[in-house]
Amino acid sequence: MHTSRREIPILQVGKVLLSTEIVTEYFCCDLSACHGQCCVDGESGAPLTLDEAAELERLLPTIEDSLSAEARKVIADQGVAYVDVEGDLVTSIVNGQDCVFTCYEAGCCLCAAERAYREQLTDWCKPISCALYPIREKRLSNGYIGLNYHRWSVCDPARRKGQELRLPLYRFLKVPLTRRFGEAWYKELEATVDALQAMKR
Repeated sequence: MHTSRREIPILQVGKVLLSTEIVTEYFCCDLSACHGQCCVDGESGAPLTLDEAAELERLLPTIEDSLSAEARKVIADQGVAYVDVEGDLVTSIVNGQDCVFTCYEAGCCLCAAERAYREQLTDWCKPISCALYPIREKRLSNGYIGLNYHRWSVCDPARRKGQELRLPLYRFLKVPLTRRFGEAWYKELEATVDALQAMKR
């Protein structure tokens, strides 16, 4: 970890570089307030790995009945994923908006893959880029991974709820961060945060 008495813009844990906002900002999704808008708005779908695209293909028979007719048509025409203008593999979207794997319940947009996981219909939850949001991951040229906090107005309710609960973003996302980087890495992150806080006292 790079340390000084001044504000530290970047934290390093192993080969992962994190924006300090990930440990200083409060955040807790509030679905009742945002209605899952992050799965609807945006210029392209959720970033995927090839393995994740294969998992979504495998999951289709389990969840396709919960998808909209428009989503099923898009999947039939172009598949579960496509390469966007930036050259990234992303989930297919409907009419430039909804991810094809969205479904609606009581006015809220949900992930059909995650709902199937919670109902124990599958052992795979959803793409890691979705699970980590509002953290966005970028692979750097030196082989390291950069994690940045994506600040979006649709998540204002999550920031308010996180502030009320005094819940830092990295703790809110403990499960997906551990899923992505491992338990040992997450414990090292916690130790890094503890050291940073001790410096400020």
